[in-house]
Amino acid sequence: METSFFSILILGFFLGIKHALEPDHIIAVSTIASKSKKLWRSSLAGVYWGIGHTLTLFIFGMILIVLKSSISERMSMSLEFLVGIMLVYLGFTSFLSYKKQVHTHHEKTSYLKSLGIGFVHGLAGSAAMVVLTMSTVTHVWQGALYIIIFGIGTCLGMLLFTTVIGIPFKQVTLNRCLMQVTGAVSIIFGLYYMYNLAVSDGLFSLWF
Repeated sequence: METSFFSILILGFFLGIKHALEPDHIIAVSTIASKSKKLWRSSLAGVYWGIGHTLTLFIFGMILIVLKSSISERMSMSLEFLVGIMLVYLGFTSFLSYKKQVHTHHEKTSYLKSLGIGFVHGLAGSAAMVVLTMSTVTHVWQGALYIIIFGIGTCLGMLLFTTVIGIPFKQVTLNRCLMQVTGAVSIIFGLYYMYNLAVSDGLFSLWF
């Protein structure tokens, strides 16, 4: 393996860690991690998010790279808009989970939901990932390896985040308070995210 390509992989790994810590990612996963009072469950939620994110990037990324194609601006922005809808939905479900916890005193972390969140985020980020990959590699196998290394970085980054944020959630009183906070933040940020895409970035003008 050439030294230059090895350096690209190292860079891709750290970019993956940085990518995991983007606001929409950490807000979405926080709504899942906040539902568990066990640290290891919160940490696993982050891992499952990373797996879902990586699978989507790899599958759709490789298809686009092999076909030497790209996603249109309208479709790319529409997928990003889907992330905003998901954030609002997760915010509301967080509030519903809080009410459920008041009566049942606990709720299991949904790893399937974490996987799904990662899937949506990966789908929304496929366009940017393909552009980044095609600009750094020359062969298809290099693109595949780059996406995998990038994905490992995102898994690690989210694992570290959910482990740290899971610590305060272990306290029952604080847990219930933070569930409401994460829910509210998710709704507000989701609405802002959609408005910014639809109006400021011109998504609605592309569709209508």
